[in-house]
Amino acid sequence: MARDYRQIGIYHLAYDFVLEIYRLTKDFPKAEEQNITSQIRRAAVSIPLNIAEGSAKASDREFAYYLNVAYASAKEVEVLLNLCCDLKYLDELQGKQLVLKLDEVNAKLFLFLRNIEARIGSSRYHFFKKFEEKTADSEK
Repeated sequence: MARDYRQIGIYHLAYDFVLEIYRLTKDFPKAEEQNITSQIRRAAVSIPLNIAEGSAKASDREFAYYLNVAYASAKEVEVLLNLCCDLKYLDELQGKQLVLKLDEVNAKLFLFLRNIEARIGSSRYHFFKKFEEKTADSEK
């Protein structure tokens, strides 16, 4: 079942996030080119790349695998952004804006992944569904 990644909204959101990462990391210290700058760029690029690669896979199960990899890369970027803020490579406003954009990518990617997992009957989806039901019951 081929999918066109260009028709997947989360792909565009992740792609735009990568462009922002590149724009803001170009001014990082030269000493970090082979370390933090390179790592945050690679992790950020991995998000839309894995969405695109997974979209070409034959099954929803394979697609979910690549979405999981994309989500894991987004979590890696999250830690790297925190590190960049703590090291003052990003000013407070830049850091907050990037974290908000990444939170949006993470949330939408997670929901998209859960939708795919629901279609394939993933045990992870069922775990979260039961957790949500328990949480809703305890709030009553």
